[in-house]
Amino acid sequence: MNIDDILNAMTPEVYENLKRAIELGKWADGRKLTQEQKESCMQAVIAYELKHVPAEERTGYVPPKPHSHCGGDGEVAEPEDKPLKWQ
Repeated sequence: MNIDDILNAMTPEVYENLKRAIELGKWADGRKLTQEQKESCMQAVIAYELKHVPAEERTGYVPPKPHSHCGGDGEVAEPEDKPLKWQ
């Protein structure tokens, strides 16, 4: 089974269960996820979101900051020299 087959067979319920398992670090039955399982679940969630979820609703989405240096409203073309501040 390849990734496309898996994504086509994945239901929204399975997607939510994988997200919950990653968040909690364990399966619904209480068994702890191994590092390999966490990585596989994250890959599946990211791939599912890319195919089925709007960009602004995906895991890790950061909205673009408006800018005026090139007259655009989207993402900044050059990287900023300011460090990222976590809230």
